[in-house]
Amino acid sequence: MDVEQIKSYCMTKKGAYETTPFGDVPICYKVNNKIFAQLYPYEWDFKITLKCTADAGQFYRTVYPGKVVRGYHCPPVQQPYWNTIYLEDFPEDELLNMIDLAYETVIRKFSKKVQRKIVLEESGDGDSK
Repeated sequence: MDVEQIKSYCMTKKGAYETTPFGDVPICYKVNNKIFAQLYPYEWDFKITLKCTADAGQFYRTVYPGKVVRGYHCPPVQQPYWNTIYLEDFPEDELLNMIDLAYETVIRKFSKKVQRKIVLEESGDGDSK
């Protein structure tokens, strides 16, 4: 996948928005002020860091050694919950699954009320009960 395809896919998530809180890079994708993806779009440093559960993180690091590593930028206590994926020659379907997981991992941390609000606002039904 190229940069634009990854950006577009991240933006298909309900309530997702793009921001650059740390400067030009990474390009962050958030939902309800929580980051689920951080994209590094440069050819010489083409990678994405995604939120995950500790178990899923370990699974992907085992299956794709050297391609998927603990979140390189995170302090040690957060590293099990973030994976950095080096995107050159990485399987597209697996990347999409990992982005889905990242989004769902963040969404599940919100209260049910906030989860419903995100779904309703995005669908245009924010005024309905």
